[in-house]
Amino acid sequence: MPKHRNPDPSRSNTRRRMFVASALGIAVVTTLAGYGAASSLWPRTQQKSALQVPHPKVVRGDDVRGLRGMAWVPGGEFLMGSDSRLSQPNERPAHHVRVRGFWMDETHVTNAQFAAFVAATGYVTTAEQTPRWEDLAAQLPPGTPRPPPSAMVPGAMVFVGTDKPVDLRDWSQWWQYVPDASWRHPQGPGSTIDGKGDHPVVQVSYEDALAYAKWAGKRLPTEAEWEFAARGGLEQATYAWGDDFEPEGRPLVNVWQGRGGTFPVVPRARSIMSVKAAGLVGTSPVQSFPANGYGLYDMTGNAWQWTADWYRSDAFRLQRSTEVVDSPRGPASSWDPEDSGAPPQAPKRVMRGGSFLCNESYCLSYRPSARRGADPANPMSHIGFRLVSDAAGP
Repeated sequence: MPKHRNPDPSRSNTRRRMFVASALGIAVVTTLAGYGAASSLWPRTQQKSALQVPHPKVVRGDDVRGLRGMAWVPGGEFLMGSDSRLSQPNERPAHHVRVRGFWMDETHVTNAQFAAFVAATGYVTTAEQTPRWEDLAAQLPPGTPRPPPSAMVPGAMVFVGTDKPVDLRDWSQWWQYVPDASWRHPQGPGSTIDGKGDHPVVQVSYEDALAYAKWAGKRLPTEAEWEFAARGGLEQATYAWGDDFEPEGRPLVNVWQGRGGTFPVVPRARSIMSVKAAGLVGTSPVQSFPANGYGLYDMTGNAWQWTADWYRSDAFRLQRSTEVVDSPRGPASSWDPEDSGAPPQAPKRVMRGGSFLCNESYCLSYRPSARRGADPANPMSHIGFRLVSDAAGP
């Protein structure tokens, strides 16, 4: 079976390369190395090999034990990664890991929550600042010329879609660097988050997530903590809720709605709306779908989620052990030789969970084991985050 591509150019440092390419008049066309040809033949289920562990009692914070809006993840041992036929090389091998209990935000950090942080601190996000050449250069091939000062304008990467089918090897056709795009204006000037306080905040960099976490007295989850929490007590299930993508025909995740090979064609391309998952492209309100076994919403789909770990494509092979790996904190640095458009050691952090752009014909990253590396200074219109706390458990 052919391997699916990743339609999320965050792993290929698209914002940085497209920004510089646009400024210098360079054409940007690339093949996403290691992901092969797209296929519309991905099976909707895999063999029923997952062990369904009885769900624990959901424990929500009450400001005495754990903060309100957080749920207790009890910790334990689990098989991290996947050896299934749907898995990518960077998810293999499945290996035994132990994590300790922690509290996790029930939902993505929302626009309303992020707005409260900005109002309290005056924080200015990465997308709202003039890009730093040192950040750009770290993600570009050696010798790439520096753009002129006039091109160094605040902004971020925006999914704009296309109005007809296109060559899926060229993601520059459906992504654009948009000046003045930011968390307040996720699709650029003219777009707004008014009425969307309960949607995940997006267009936030890893650095922005850290700043919010410090203010909130929390932290980003490790990659191992995130996957344990996403599985919700289901050992090696394909999805966060089991092995059937749509049990009894019910959608349980906000992912790309245009099935049948239509990605990235959208209605009124170049003007993307954010609505509850109902056929149009964008984030949906948090808690639009049922929570998993630990009481956590949207652990997959809706928006990608930053985690604390540096990204190495071979991290699981290096981490493999005959014994249980206890509370792994990830590698000491980044390594991604599969990204042909950037130095292998370019800084990347792990993001998890997939987004509203994932679908079965192009990207299956709404599986708990799926993982990507992204430029930590790279805000995009489909990346958000949630946090954890080490407060005492129930």
